[in-house]
Amino acid sequence: MTFTKSFFATATAVAFIATSASAENWRAWNIHNDGHPNTAAMDKFAELVDAATDGEVTVDVFHGGVLGSQPDALEQVRIGAIEVGNFNLGPIGPMVKEANLVSLPFIFKDVPHMFRVLDGDAGEVVSAAMGEAGVLPLAWFDAGARSFYSQKPINTPADVEGLKIRVMNNDLYTSMISAMGGNPSPMAFSEVQQALKTGVVDGAENNFPSFKNVGHYEVTTNYSLSEHLIIPECICVNTAKFNALSPELQAAVRGAAEEAALVQRELWAVGSEQARKDVEAAGITVNEIADKGPFQSAMDSVYADYLAANPDMKALVEMAQATE
Repeated sequence: MTFTKSFFATATAVAFIATSASAENWRAWNIHNDGHPNTAAMDKFAELVDAATDGEVTVDVFHGGVLGSQPDALEQVRIGAIEVGNFNLGPIGPMVKEANLVSLPFIFKDVPHMFRVLDGDAGEVVSAAMGEAGVLPLAWFDAGARSFYSQKPINTPADVEGLKIRVMNNDLYTSMISAMGGNPSPMAFSEVQQALKTGVVDGAENNFPSFKNVGHYEVTTNYSLSEHLIIPECICVNTAKFNALSPELQAAVRGAAEEAALVQRELWAVGSEQARKDVEAAGITVNEIADKGPFQSAMDSVYADYLAANPDMKALVEMAQATE
């Protein structure tokens, strides 16, 4: 081999090794299994990242929680042991107080309003705070709206008075029921079906897919569209890993996440609408609530107590409430 050929062969090999060494291979955590909108969206995200970065960033998605529980995965993404996660914002609240915005009852008018808030100035504040904690959101997923279901229709806060309502174990949620004159009954999700059947509780709350899939529609009669909690999910990335990318690669990865999120939202909407049709066909009466204003007004004491304990959240709450 001549010197020239030898030189170029060596240079090519060195360039290949350098390119390979600079390529990023990320692991992504997802708790959901095949058939779930988020699983399809996370696979789409990986596909889009590979294409948009010409293979400079690749993502291997591990579904079904095989990389650990959500609390474990959150911590692993935060420290960079896992690069990406599909997380619900509820469990992020204790880590990042700004993320607790979405756990305030009736903070959002409906799901589209939630996305407008998170795509606006309030969302930038939440994103920045999450990023500082090491878990940077790239795009928001739809996780539906939680509404009340019981043996009678709930159309105003007064309809909750005296009812025993199962809620998740969170002071904000128990305060929400108490503010409407109801009796909050925190209990494990696995116990709700029997509690509804035997009258231990008069009602509970969740989104349409969960209401259908766990069979709660079999032991109740009315589903009232209060949409009192709208807690999204996100594609989140370790902040340091993302910031280490070039601006061009950052834009490509973020764009892939945003496109995958649109896929997820569409799949969620289709699945949620089908779940609603299925429970209505089974005999459930769905009550539309045209004016959620009275519910929001009933939360004045909940917000007052929350902001007294968290005064630095006042501006963010007002920002969200002012979003049209």
